Amino acid sequence: MLEYHLANLRSLKILCMDAREKSRSTILESSKDKRVPIFVMMPVDAFSFDASGRPRIRKIKALTVSLKALKLAGVHGIGVEVWWGIVERSSPFDYSWSLYEELFKLISDSGLKLHVALSFHSNIHSSNGKGGVSLPLWILEIGDVNKDIYYRDQHGFSNNDYLTLGVDQVPLLSGRTALQCYEDFMVSFVDKFESYIGSVIEEISIGLGPSGELRYPAHPFGDGRWKFPGIGEFQCYDKYMMKDLKMAACRERKPQWGDRGPQNAGCYNSLPSGVPFFEEGQESFLSDYGRFFLEWYSGRLICHADAILAKAAKILNKYQENEQTSVMLVAKIGGIYWWYQTISHPAELTAGYYNTALRDGYDPVVSVFSRHGAALHIPCLDMMDSETPPTYLCSPEGLLKQIQSVSKKRIIKLIGRNTTERHDKSGLRRIHSNCYNRQTEVVRSFTYFRMNDGIFRVENWNNFVPFVRLMSRDL
Repeated sequence: MLEYHLANLRSLKILCMDAREKSRSTILESSKDKRVPIFVMMPVDAFSFDASGRPRIRKIKALTVSLKALKLAGVHGIGVEVWWGIVERSSPFDYSWSLYEELFKLISDSGLKLHVALSFHSNIHSSNGKGGVSLPLWILEIGDVNKDIYYRDQHGFSNNDYLTLGVDQVPLLSGRTALQCYEDFMVSFVDKFESYIGSVIEEISIGLGPSGELRYPAHPFGDGRWKFPGIGEFQCYDKYMMKDLKMAACRERKPQWGDRGPQNAGCYNSLPSGVPFFEEGQESFLSDYGRFFLEWYSGRLICHADAILAKAAKILNKYQENEQTSVMLVAKIGGIYWWYQTISHPAELTAGYYNTALRDGYDPVVSVFSRHGAALHIPCLDMMDSETPPTYLCSPEGLLKQIQSVSKKRIIKLIGRNTTERHDKSGLRRIHSNCYNRQTEVVRSFTYFRMNDGIFRVENWNNFVPFVRLMSRDL
C-alpha cells in the first residue's frame, strides 16, 4: 500500500506540471466563475481501536503520503468525521480528543483545510466490514436495557445507528437528554479546537440522523433488512415517538389515529404498486389520516433539525462575527431518488420527507436550515437519470433540480457531494456541470466521497487531477 502511494506521488509531480492544460482538454473548458474548492473525505476505515480500546489512525504513513498527493493535485481540504463513539466512548463527559488532535495537525501540516462532520451516528452497519464506529459504549449499555432509545420499525426491530428523536427531550442518558448530549459534545469540540476554527477548519457539518443526514433510517441496507429499490418502512414505533403520535392524534380529536403508523404501507422491499397507502385510494397518503400521519412524521424530523441547529448556531455564533475566523455551519439531507417519478414518492415518505408530486417536502426543511444560517449539503451531483434502472422510476436529476430550486428561493448556501463513487470522466463532468448550474447559485464547495485505493490508481488519478484543477481555487 505505502509503496503504491509513493509511486503515484512521484508520477503526480509530472502530471501536475501540465494539469491545467489537461483540465481544459480532458474534462471541460474552464469556467470563468468562482472556482469550487474540493474536500476529500477520509477513508471509511481510517480509524481503529488497539487492544486497550484506545483509538488510533490506521496506516498513518500511507495517509501522510496520500495527503501530500492530494495537496499537490490541488485539493483544498480533507473531510473528517468526528465520531461521538470515539470521543465520548467510555463514559459520559469523558471526552478524549487525542486522535483528532493528531489527525488535524497532520492535515494542517500538509497545507490542507478541514471540513469537520460532527457525527452522532454509527457506521458499523454501513462500513462493509471495514472497521466501523459504534455509538458510545455507555449509550449501548443503556440501549441494552431500553431498546426504545433507538428507532423501531413496525415489527419491533430497532436500529442502533442513531438515537430516536423521541428521546431528544427525555433525560434517559445518564441524566441528560439526547439534545443535551449533542450540545455538550459540540461545546467540548469548539473549546478544544478553537485555534483551528476559521483558519484550518472552514466547514462544520452537524449530524442530524443516519449517515449524518436529516432522515429516518427507513432503508437499513447494512443489516440486510432493505435492498434497493424497496420503498422502506416508517420508523416511529419506539415508545417515545408513539406517545407523541398519540398526543398529536388526540389534539386532532382522532385518538384512533395515534394507535399505530399506517398498516397498509407494505414492508422494506415492497414496490409501490399494490401497496394501498402509496396509491390513490381512500386509505392512501391522500386521505385525511394519511395527511395527518405524514405531517406529524415529517414535522417531528424538522423539529429535530431545528433544535440541534439552533444549539449549533449559538455555539458557533462568535466565529461568524469576524470574517477572518468565519466558519460555515453545514447540514445534510439524504438523496432518496428512487420512485421519485411516482405520485407518492414512497421512499422519500418513509425517510421523513413529505414530498410528493402534489407537495414540496423540501421547502420546510430548507427553511429551517436557512433560519439558522446553515449551508445545505446536497447529494446526487454525480448522477444522471439515464444511469438508473427505468423500471424503478428514479430521477436523481429531478430531485437535485427540486432541491436547488427551493434553495434558490430560500437564499441558502449550497455544498455538493457525490452519491456514488465516481472516477470516470463522465461522472466528473456531471459533477462540474451541476456545481456550475447557471440556473442556481454556484455551490460553495464540493465534498468528494471518498479517499480510498481506487482514487490513486493511475487511470483514475489521471481523471481526478484535471477535475480538481478545473474545480478548485488556485492554492
